[in-house]
Amino acid sequence: MKILMVLTSHDKLGDTGKKTGFWLEEFTAPYYVFKDTGAEITLASPKGGQPPLDPKSDDLGSQTDSTRRFKADQASQAILASTRKLTEVVAGDYDAVFYPGGHGPLWDLAEDASSIALIEAMLKAGKPVAAVCHAPGVLRHCKTPSGDPVVGSKVVTGFSDTEEEAVGLTQIVPFLVEDTLKHLGGNYSKGPDWAPHVVTDGLLITGQNPASSEPAARALLAELKGSKPQQSMQSQLTT
Repeated sequence: MKILMVLTSHDKLGDTGKKTGFWLEEFTAPYYVFKDTGAEITLASPKGGQPPLDPKSDDLGSQTDSTRRFKADQASQAILASTRKLTEVVAGDYDAVFYPGGHGPLWDLAEDASSIALIEAMLKAGKPVAAVCHAPGVLRHCKTPSGDPVVGSKVVTGFSDTEEEAVGLTQIVPFLVEDTLKHLGGNYSKGPDWAPHVVTDGLLITGQNPASSEPAARALLAELKGSKPQQSMQSQLTT
């Protein structure tokens, strides 16, 4: 089982002068879910090399079991520091792709031609695509073979407008994930703010917030293992 994880290379939080990037828990929790099941993991980013970490996700209050495990895991730190360039990635080499969030993806991955082509190729090949928190924004320009938005008529979730308001970045981000998914015709599903909420609809798996990262990874594994009944839509609230 080969899983590709795609992280942001963007480190500027708009014009605030502050830093952003990927959210640590949203990488480490899925990473260890995949690693502990024996999956072969490849990491990629638009620029390659070390992706920028959102400094707030490394605060003491943001630490989790998976982030603490990662800080003691020098081998995995070295893997993260040497991500492949996204332009070098071939969709056919992987069984699934997972996008961790953080605000960074809203600026680069949402507009990145290689990322868009990768997602479209994976879905066309019948391979699942998962994204958590802000990362469902990477689906913004992705189309089906018929030219429709891939999220159109799909049940999807992602960082909610109320959660964005709570962190004070509604006027800073280039677009709001919830509003964009709705505008594209997605059937936006929301759980309580900050609680785990994961939705699966066909090959698309989306999680609402950082707490949704581990259950989203498990949902992706379930999809790969075929352990769920084949349905056109399956939605679940994980608590």
